[in-house]
Amino acid sequence: MSERLIYLPLGGAGEIGMNAYVYGYGQPGRERLILVDLGVTFGDMDSAPGIDLIMADIRWLEDNRDRLDGIFITHGHEDHVGALGLLWSRLKAPIHTRRFTGALARMKLEEAGQPTDRLRIVEPYPHVVEAGPFRVQFVPVSHSIPESAALVIDTPAGRIVHSGDFKLDGTPVVGEAFDPVLWHKIASEAPVAALLCDSTNVFSTHPGRSESALAQPLLEFVSAQKQLVVATTFASNVARLKTLADAGVTAGRQICLLGRAMRKMVTAAVEAGILRDFPKVIGPDEAADLPRDKVMLIVTGSQGERRAASMQLSMGRYLGLQLREGDSFLFSSRTIPGNERPVIRIMNNLSRMGVNVFDADSGFFHVSGHANRPDLEAVHELLKPAVVIPMHGEHMHLREHANLARAKGLSAEVVTNGTMIDLAGGGIRVVDQIETGRIYLDGNVLIGAMDGVVRDRIRMALNGHVTVSVIVDENDEALPDAWVETMGLAAQGRAGVPLARHLESELGEFLERADHATVISDKKLEEGLRRITRQVAMEEIGKKPEVKVVISRLAAD
Repeated sequence: MSERLIYLPLGGAGEIGMNAYVYGYGQPGRERLILVDLGVTFGDMDSAPGIDLIMADIRWLEDNRDRLDGIFITHGHEDHVGALGLLWSRLKAPIHTRRFTGALARMKLEEAGQPTDRLRIVEPYPHVVEAGPFRVQFVPVSHSIPESAALVIDTPAGRIVHSGDFKLDGTPVVGEAFDPVLWHKIASEAPVAALLCDSTNVFSTHPGRSESALAQPLLEFVSAQKQLVVATTFASNVARLKTLADAGVTAGRQICLLGRAMRKMVTAAVEAGILRDFPKVIGPDEAADLPRDKVMLIVTGSQGERRAASMQLSMGRYLGLQLREGDSFLFSSRTIPGNERPVIRIMNNLSRMGVNVFDADSGFFHVSGHANRPDLEAVHELLKPAVVIPMHGEHMHLREHANLARAKGLSAEVVTNGTMIDLAGGGIRVVDQIETGRIYLDGNVLIGAMDGVVRDRIRMALNGHVTVSVIVDENDEALPDAWVETMGLAAQGRAGVPLARHLESELGEFLERADHATVISDKKLEEGLRRITRQVAMEEIGKKPEVKVVISRLAAD
C-alpha cells in the first residue's frame, strides 16, 4: 500500500474559531499524525445558552492518539490555544510552541490541572522539530499577538506551508515583522506542495495596514479628549496595548489596566522579553483619586463579554471607577461577527450616561491582524504552491479564497471540517469523511453537543417549564389533587384564572377518570399527565412547555 499525505480539519475550516488541523503521513489507516492548534470559540445565547466555550470534537484523533507524534501551536490566541488545557489529557502528546505562546499554553495547562512537562519551547526557523515523519519549522510572521508563526512542514511526500494567522506588516510595534527575504528563501528551498492559508480577510480589497500607523491617530485622539478616556481592545493585542498606553502617557495621562486577562497578557509579554518599555501603570484606587483628565483606562471586553470591564463600566461602577457625562470611550477593535448585540448594548449603556463613544468607523483607530486580499495574492505569488487550500474562515471566505487563487492560475480546493484529503502526488483526493461536531464547556464540565443539555435548555428558554407532582396511594389509586409549578410562563391564560390552578383542575379531572392500568404504570401515567399539561398550556397561553412529572407512590404498611 502506498503512503498517503493526509490533511483533516476538525475545526476552523468553515468557521472562524476552534482551529484544529490534523496532518498525517504513512500507509492508509496507519499514518503517523500531528495536530496543528487546538482552539475554542465562545457560546452565544441564541444557539448555545449558558455555554462558556465551544471546541472541536476530537474523538477521531482521540481514537488514534497512539499515532499522534506531536501538537504544534502557531500562536497564543484563544481560537488556537484555548482548548489545550481542557483536551490535552485525551491526547497526551508533546506540545511544541514558541516562547511567548508557551507561557500562555502553560497557564492553560496549569489552570486545568494538567502537567506541563510535555510542553516544549522551540526556537524559530531554521530550528527543526522532528515528529515522526514530519520535520516542522516555526517561521515568524506578524499578527496581532507576538511570536506568531507559520509552519513549514516537510514530509517524504513534499513540503506543506501552514500559514497560521498572519499579515504583511514590516513594523508591527511589538513582535517580529513579516520578512519577505526569509520567505523568498523558504520558497526557493523546495517546491511547496500545498499552502494552507488564512482566509479571514479575503473580502477586504485594500492592502493591509501596519500596526505602527496607529500611533499618531491614537495620540491625536487621546490628546483631544477633555475628561476621562477609556479604550478597549483585545487583551492579546500586546502591540495595541503599548500603542494606546504610549499615547496616554504622551498626552499627560497615567495608565490603568482593568481586566484580569489584560494584566496577565502584559505580564507574560514582559516576562518573555517581547514587551519592553511599557509605561508604568496605576491601580484603580489611585486612578479614582486623580483628576479625570489625567487618567486613561485600558480595559477588557471589546467583544461585549458580560463579565469584562467594558460591560461592567457601562452598567455603572467597576472597582470603584464610574463613567460620567463627557467622558470618552474608544473601541480600538472590530466586532467579531456574532458579537454585535452585546457590543451595541455597551454602546447604548454608555450613550445613556452621556459618554462619547468612538469605534473603528469613527477614525483610524484599528488595523486587522489578518492578511487582506492583495496580501494573500502576494503570498500566493511568492510561494507558488501546487495547490492552495483555504482555512480559517467561514465557507464563503474559503470559497472566495479558492476563486482568488484559481483566477491567478493556481489549483485550489475548498476542504471543510471532517473532510480527509490525500495530498500525495501533487493533487487532491478525498479519501474519507469523518464525523465532526462540538464539545461544550458548560460551567466546569465538558459535554457533547448531542448530549441534549443545550437542546433542553433552548426548549425551556423558548417554551417554559412545568413541574407536575401527583400521589398514588397504597391501594394504587391516584389522589385527585395534582400540584403544579410553572417557570418562564405567563401567570394567567385565556380563561382569566391563574395558569397553575387551571392546570391543576384539568389534571385532577384526568386523574379521577384514569383507569387502573394507567395508574399502576409510571410510564402511562406520566405520558397522560404530560399530554394534558401541554394541551391545556397551548390552549391557554399558546405554548407547549417542557414538563417534568413527579409521581410519589405510598407503600402499604
